[in-house]
Amino acid sequence: MNPVSPRVLLFRMEAARRETRHHLDRIHRQITGRAERRAVTEKAKARSHLRGGSRWTRSDEQLFQDHVERLSFERRTEIAALARKLQHQERAITTMRMMLGDDAGNAAA
Repeated sequence: MNPVSPRVLLFRMEAARRETRHHLDRIHRQITGRAERRAVTEKAKARSHLRGGSRWTRSDEQLFQDHVERLSFERRTEIAALARKLQHQERAITTMRMMLGDDAGNAAA
């Protein structure tokens, strides 16, 4: 087995971090999308509104936020695990960059 170059290892670590961050962002998008659908479904609009006026009221926003909190709570273990993983990856990347003396890479991340 050939030894892996530290630069290649750093590249792989950064790719894994991007993937973890993408996964965490996807979960947040799923939660907000589902919360919005639930809020709209619960508060079906039967009232008339002015043309061009917003149909999203304060009570709709409160209902939406309640759903976001509830759904986030349901997925809290998954979110916390990914957040911890992301934090570990960022520390490992920072350590690797310090070992390589690569300060320019910190600005790119």
